[in-house]
Amino acid sequence: MTHIKVTLSGGPAELIERHREWTVGSIGEVAKVSFGAGYEHFSHEGEFTTGAEGDQVPVFAWCGRTRVAE
Repeated sequence: MTHIKVTLSGGPAELIERHREWTVGSIGEVAKVSFGAGYEHFSHEGEFTTGAEGDQVPVFAWCGRTRVAE
């Protein structure tokens, strides 16, 4: 399985402070990050940023939140 490092953007500030970098299996998938009593969702909209090693890293922007069912 392929692992692609991405940068998360938007969403709760505390989440981004802890999980600025994330790993996904495909650039076309929605990243689902467990946070609090729910999940924050991030997707790639075509933006890239330059990583620490000079490589191009996909930016996944916050696109929504779902709550954990009780």
